[in-house]
This record gives sequence, structure tokens and C-alpha cells, in this order.
Amino acid sequence: MAEFTGGDDYQAEFDPKAYLERFKFGEDTMGEEYVNFALKHFCKTFTSGVVKGDTLIDIGSGPTIHQLLSACESFKEIIASDYTYRNHRELEKWLKNEPGAFDWTPVVEYVCELEGNRGKEAEKETKLRKTIKQVLKCDVHKSNPMDPIVLPPADCLVSSLCLECACKDLTTYRIALKNISSLLKPGGHLVLNGVLGCSFYMVGPKRFSSFVLRDEFLREALSETGFIIQEFEVLVRDDNIDDRSDFSGKFFILARKEEAI
Repeated sequence: MAEFTGGDDYQAEFDPKAYLERFKFGEDTMGEEYVNFALKHFCKTFTSGVVKGDTLIDIGSGPTIHQLLSACESFKEIIASDYTYRNHRELEKWLKNEPGAFDWTPVVEYVCELEGNRGKEAEKETKLRKTIKQVLKCDVHKSNPMDPIVLPPADCLVSSLCLECACKDLTTYRIALKNISSLLKPGGHLVLNGVLGCSFYMVGPKRFSSFVLRDEFLREALSETGFIIQEFEVLVRDDNIDDRSDFSGKFFILARKEEAI
């Protein structure tokens, strides 16, 4: 059995441009289906008026911004983060609107339509660029994932397709969840979205490991870490014929960190 891919593998071999190919609408049914599911839930969560505040931290942004398009309407400041410097660079290219930056236009159009703001794509991109204040190095295996930077506790954490790729087993996942929880205010919200039953995914020709998550474990781990689950949605995969990933379903979780007693 192949060894679980760790941080060094990501620094050396994770290709942001190859990864972003799956976010091209109309060209990748698996990626498009996943993004549609996630975007609908992000829209619902961040336009409800319940999840809002001053600061949102995105844990493990990768080279993507889709998970933040609705959030920028509800927070004054967003801090993006990732383990690899190539992903930082890809995010910075989009933030600075540099030549060669990934074109998120079809995804932004879809989000604007979901939010009832069709035709306001340029305003949406401008707002997100202004709201993302920092792109930081993040390591979920550290007790302070942003070490050496110490951030004030945030009102909301978002993490999309991150922890299952960074954690090799149940214990590591529980510890990582506790570590990121330290960045969140009591009473703050955690938005988790990812895949169930996934042991690997392909980025170009490179195979990366994933910890096989089950919904029962997620419920248990969140409760143990001091979270109250407010929403837990699962969409079972309707096709299993794909050699790029073996996930069995997608999940979206909204949870609140318990207040200190």
C-alpha cells in the first residue's frame, strides 16, 4: 500500500493549474457537480444572515476562491491560507488580476445567479479581492496552524477539501480539528465541506491520498471538539466510474463552537 502523501509531497508535486482544471464549468462533470453542490450550500449559509461577522479564516484554500464568493458579502475581512507556496502564488495572481490567473468567470456567474444578482459578476470579483486581506501559510498539524503568526479569534472558519487530504487517520483528524478550532471564537461558526469515502484523488498524473471519512465519525469528532452541528447535508455520488477519485459522496456541515462555560 502506498504511503499517505504528506506536506512534502504537496510542496514538491501539487500542481495548482492541473487542480484548477476541474473547476472549468462544462468541461468536467464530476468537478462541476461537486462545485454546484458546494456553492449552493455556501450561498444558503452566507446569505441567511446567521453566519456573519468581522473575520473569516479559510483553512486550506488551495488555489481556489469559489468557497469564498458568497462569504465576502457577510464578513469584513477574509484570511485565506494554504500549506504550499505554489497555491499561495496562484491565489495572489487572481487577487492582483495578473495575466495567466485562472478565469473564475463561469463560477462567479453561477454564484451571482444563485444570489439573485445576475450581471454583477465584476462587482462580486472586486468585492472578494478587497475582502481577502491576507494569504497565509497554514499547517493544520500545528497547535497554532498559522504559526508563527497569532491571529485574533475569528467569527467563522471555512475548510473545503482540506482536512481529509492532510490527515492520515482518525487521531490525526481529531487533532487537526482541535487545532483549527483554536482559531475560532466561542459561539463562532465552522463551515466544513468535502468528500466521504475517498481514499485518493488525481491532480494531473500525480495521485494524492485522502483519509476515508464517514459521516458517523465526523459527527463524533465535531461533538468531541466542542461543536454543535446545525446542518449536515450529504449527496451520494450517483456514478462510480471515474479514475480520478473514488469518493462515495459529498458533505456540507455547518456547526457552531460551544460558548465557554
